[in-house]
Amino acid sequence: MQERPELQRAGENLSGRVVVVTGGATGLGRAICLDFAQRGASVAFNFVEMAGRDVTAQALLTETAIKALGVGVYSARCDVRDHDEVERFMTEVKERLGGVHCLVNNAGVTHDGALWRLPPEAWREVMETNVTGAFNCIQAAAPTMRAQRYGKIVNIASHQAFRPGFGIANYAASKAALIGLTKSAAVDLGSSNINVNAVAPGFVKTELLTKLPREVLERAERESILGRVAEPEDVAHVVSFLCSEAARHITGQTIIVDGGLTLAS
Repeated sequence: MQERPELQRAGENLSGRVVVVTGGATGLGRAICLDFAQRGASVAFNFVEMAGRDVTAQALLTETAIKALGVGVYSARCDVRDHDEVERFMTEVKERLGGVHCLVNNAGVTHDGALWRLPPEAWREVMETNVTGAFNCIQAAAPTMRAQRYGKIVNIASHQAFRPGFGIANYAASKAALIGLTKSAAVDLGSSNINVNAVAPGFVKTELLTKLPREVLERAERESILGRVAEPEDVAHVVSFLCSEAARHITGQTIIVDGGLTLAS
């Protein structure tokens, strides 16, 4: 097998900024946290326990990796579906790290199943986590960002909002709604110099990807114009860019990071 070249870190230094990443203990969220830390930003992230996974242990590993980069870090259990928990978490972040400048709504869940037999609770949990959770976090961060007349918000959507596969009606609907929320929040918060954008990844090499059938991954690689699925860093770099001053005139947009998957017929 051919080794992939080392991904190079690029972009401006973000020292002095405090970034909140939801669902930052594992997978793509962890890569986003580390990318911001490498750029000098202090990082806060939340997590929840999940069946069959020791997320608390993973959160400790992520926190340790961030500390090793010499920046401030704070992590805590917080369910983004719970408005009061989110408010408390944001207050703790401001007290411990000194503010909130950037918010990345990465927390999300999937509960797949054919639409005609999808349990109502599977619909509710996906919508409440992926959409209401993002709304709760934006609402909690907005007063601070509006007061300082500065803020960057990035919502993690999905290419499946545009090209859904079979059995993901709840997930595709949630990510399409998240894109609608992105545009609406950009309109509401733009006058306070707050940029709100979304990133829509295709398949990303995380722990969750390994649980998909091998034929799904192989088909994604074949259909991608670039012939590969994304490394977590491929997405994290775009998120960091949208939180930088290089992207100060971009708002209400969705950047698709899928290797051209959505262009396949």
